[in-house]
Amino acid sequence: MKLSKLAFATALMGASCSLSLNAVAQSTDVQDVVKAGQKINQSADMSQKKIDKISDQIQTKLQQFKTVNKEIDGLNVYNGQMQKQIDNQLTELNDIATSMEQVSIIERQISPLMARMISTLEAFVSLDVPFLPEEREKRIESLNSMMERADIAVSEKFRRVLEAYQIEVDYGRTIEAYSGLLDVDGQEQNVEFLRIGRISFLYQTRDGSKLGLWNQETKAWDDLPASYRSDINKALRIARKQLAPDLVVVPLNVSE
Repeated sequence: MKLSKLAFATALMGASCSLSLNAVAQSTDVQDVVKAGQKINQSADMSQKKIDKISDQIQTKLQQFKTVNKEIDGLNVYNGQMQKQIDNQLTELNDIATSMEQVSIIERQISPLMARMISTLEAFVSLDVPFLPEEREKRIESLNSMMERADIAVSEKFRRVLEAYQIEVDYGRTIEAYSGLLDVDGQEQNVEFLRIGRISFLYQTRDGSKLGLWNQETKAWDDLPASYRSDINKALRIARKQLAPDLVVVPLNVSE
């Protein structure tokens, strides 16, 4: 009986030891698992941080990429506009080059034209009613001397020639009064000239004793009766802008 109890006690002790060893083994396994779990969590946390960092970098790069793309689109539009401007400028340069080639041709042709225009104007003045003779002759002399000058552009020469023609045209539609010297009955006297367009060119002495009308056919002055004195005086005052425009009766030199 004692042996049986001893054996039982021994068995219990063995079982107890076995349980203790199992408990210790399980405790060790749990700690290892916990430590492994902690390491996994730490590793996962580090991995997540790396992922977050990489994600931030990707977002930054993506934003930069979008910004660069917008800049590229803007530059493409700008380059397109600049290219159109360059094409237009090249077209203009070609036009200018063509014009410059034509200018030399025009200059060679326009100089003889201006010379002929001045000669024609000079002949016209010499055949026209002889009002303002000194002023008109001086204008033509100025044009002739201008043609010999190299410091005046062809365009400016042409403008002055046209201006002289315009002045002559204006004489035909204006009224003018001016003083001058005239040989009256063999004696030079200071008289008042009255020009009404080109249809009537008259004079009157200072004292009003002599009146005359230029006869374009005879190239001489015809005497006028004293009955025209009042109208001529009125016309002289209108020409000097001393009276408002009004109806006056003056003789006309009408050629057949």
